[in-house]
Amino acid sequence: MPFVSSQGQTQLYFEVQGKGKPILFIHPPGMGLVTFKLQQPLSDQFQLVTFDLRGNGKSSSGSEPITIPLLARDILTILNKLALDRVIICGYSNGGSIALEFALENPDRVEGIILIGGFSEVNTFWLRSEFKLGIYTVKMKGISFLAKVLGLAHGTTKEYREEIEAYVKRTNPHILYEMYVKGLEYNCTNRLYQIKVPVLLVDGTLDLYMHSYQKLLEEKIQLTQKRLIPKARHQIPTKFANDLNQIIYDFVCSLPFEHQNRI
Repeated sequence: MPFVSSQGQTQLYFEVQGKGKPILFIHPPGMGLVTFKLQQPLSDQFQLVTFDLRGNGKSSSGSEPITIPLLARDILTILNKLALDRVIICGYSNGGSIALEFALENPDRVEGIILIGGFSEVNTFWLRSEFKLGIYTVKMKGISFLAKVLGLAHGTTKEYREEIEAYVKRTNPHILYEMYVKGLEYNCTNRLYQIKVPVLLVDGTLDLYMHSYQKLLEEKIQLTQKRLIPKARHQIPTKFANDLNQIIYDFVCSLPFEHQNRI
């Protein structure tokens, strides 16, 4: 099984599929790499790298206090293990915050950024409430309940719902609690001007409380493209996989020459 040691004894589980320009996917806390199961068809054209954040899925927890920069450094460890010089980095939901942190700290390793329902800070009532609900649920030992909710929200078949649910249940509760807390606190908005690579913003037309974040990202980042998927809410990688896969394909193929991978 493919593991890499990061920051001491932490074992990070990852999977690699396909060949071509590499795209690394970052899942939200708790969900693991099964979040991107329906992006596998993209491996016909690109190299896909998925992994479990520390304390999630098959990755071990480690002993370091959780921070967004720590999670970004874990990504660097994986890229170095795979000898990948530059990648397109794709973050979903709070995984987008980790993607932004990685890009800001490692600009020479990023060709482009894809944010699916992403945000650079939590500054609205609804998103703040969602984080607080997650914190409360984990604190009250409700991971099994959370796993069922995430499975129902994202799964497109009975089998996929059960797979997501089982994967969420593997999450270390302490790590998940800390990830929610740090995700709620994280703010890189004032640094977004430093991002010089193309950024694709993907949201659903019905994911209304995320639209202000998309607008904020558009205002702060120089090279942005925006795509809204009709009738979609937040669960785009699973519920609108075909639309997302085409959008990702078009974006990666459209990157200008100076942003192509040079491995």
